[in-house]
Amino acid sequence: MADRDPDTIKAEIDQAREQLAITVDSLAVRANPRRIADDIKAGVIRFVQKPQVAVTLAGVGVVVVVLVVRRIRQS
Repeated sequence: MADRDPDTIKAEIDQAREQLAITVDSLAVRANPRRIADDIKAGVIRFVQKPQVAVTLAGVGVVVVVLVVRRIRQS
């Protein structure tokens, strides 16, 4: 292995340190619980807003209301 210039080694270390700092910052943003919750919420909202899902949920809601009303009347 050839001897390397100390300034070159220092520059490489500084570059590696900067890249590591960028990676750590990126991971911190991605692992933020608030951001994760917001992403999940947005995904659920997109899913529920699909026409076939919205119609299905409306149908389930109607069935639940009918069953609750029937149970109340039977009591």
